[in-house]
Amino acid sequence: MPCLSNFRMEKKKLVLILPISQHLKGFALRDNTKFPPIGLGIIASLTPENWDVQLIDENFEDFQFQSADLVGITAFSVNAPRAYEIAAIYREKNIPVIMGGIHASMMTEEALKYVDTVVKGEAESIWPTVIADFEAGELKSFYQGEYLDMKNAPQPRVDLFSDKYVFGSVQTSRGCPMDCSFCSVTAFNGHKYRERPVKDVLDEIELSKEKPYLFFVDDHIVNNSKRAQQRAIDIFKGMVDRGLTRNWFCQASLNVADNEEVLKWAHKSGCYAILTGIESEKPEALQSISKRRNISRGVSYYHTVFTKMHKYKIAALGTFIFGLETDEEKDILARRDFILHCGVDVVQASILTPLPGTAVFKKVMEENRLISDDLPKFWERLHFMEVTMKPARIEVDRMRALMSEVYRSIYCKENLRKMMFRTLRRTRSFRTAYLAYSTNINYGRLSLENEIMDENIESLDMNMEWENKPRSKYLRRTDWIFKLFYLTFWREFRG
Repeated sequence: MPCLSNFRMEKKKLVLILPISQHLKGFALRDNTKFPPIGLGIIASLTPENWDVQLIDENFEDFQFQSADLVGITAFSVNAPRAYEIAAIYREKNIPVIMGGIHASMMTEEALKYVDTVVKGEAESIWPTVIADFEAGELKSFYQGEYLDMKNAPQPRVDLFSDKYVFGSVQTSRGCPMDCSFCSVTAFNGHKYRERPVKDVLDEIELSKEKPYLFFVDDHIVNNSKRAQQRAIDIFKGMVDRGLTRNWFCQASLNVADNEEVLKWAHKSGCYAILTGIESEKPEALQSISKRRNISRGVSYYHTVFTKMHKYKIAALGTFIFGLETDEEKDILARRDFILHCGVDVVQASILTPLPGTAVFKKVMEENRLISDDLPKFWERLHFMEVTMKPARIEVDRMRALMSEVYRSIYCKENLRKMMFRTLRRTRSFRTAYLAYSTNINYGRLSLENEIMDENIESLDMNMEWENKPRSKYLRRTDWIFKLFYLTFWREFRG
């Protein structure tokens, strides 16, 4: 009778890999707000028990070859070149490599030059077939996933995620009906908003309850109906009832503030910030990116949303895009000034980036406006903080100079400290003020990384203070207040 060890030896091995772009180093790789790779966790949970599964996560470990029968890699566009490098190592050893995720789904023909198989779209519907085909020696070069009902969505294998992650992540829905021209979510997950049952969501939150922070990865956590509002309330109230409260944030459209009960229960369950796509203060600029909800609500409605969030001690994390098709030089500076005075607490300021699968990408490719044709290596520059396409109305070099000015204005410590005190006044929450401030520091370091790391550029240092310049009177006057707050209230929130 064969022993159990023989059965173990017969197990096949699947190595799942999360590559990280090698273009941005430093802060981009040390940032503690990285999130676990839910997609790979789901693939692992769908893999049969006669397989051993290993996850290599370059967020925390440099890639080293691990023996495998089959390899699965996921990638955004920014880390696709790195994915191809790793794939080449395994293919040289005749180990099949499967690639999925947004980049391979949007650039399938390209990906097939570097890997053996591409799984396009959501993989849940097709992964059992992929494994069965491999075991039968009939692995195909292409598989098309289908949109499934989220009622039976599998839970990810969180045991494979690094214990160094500060955040847990959970997805309560997929799909977005907005279809903004710069966003690839609709191209990947579809227009239809598909929801998971509340109990399943809460059960999954339980899996990472030891993590101090939580990120709801939904692109649009409250859909466009009263029933969706109640569902969000049920999730947040369920967190309170189960004792799952912790510091968390999410992404939402302007309608998140339509029902204040949503914000009330979000706060009670631990929400400290909500990311909302503002993008621009000009209607014509919003029109250029098909930002329909912002257009219909009107720019003046931004302040209403921010005020409602503040009422429930929630920071407004606003995203803004520079280099839109209607932008001239004066619009770049006007948007900077709008950000500084609009009442937002955290700023994510990005440059219009032609992500594959988006309407922006299609237009840029048709008009030959990518600033480089060195593909696929060029994809590693699609991290939203670099000029990667020729702006319609501004020269490339001038756009770079303007964005350096914008980033320095927003993320210098003097401005961030002023924002922090305003957040404290608006929300009456030391927790929210501190977490908003630390998030702004992270965004600033990422946005100015090249300048910070280059000793030949006079800019901000890693503490977001001016290099080789005396500290401002404002910083010197408020240092003691900042230190007092830190020692008495904020130390417990350090991540």
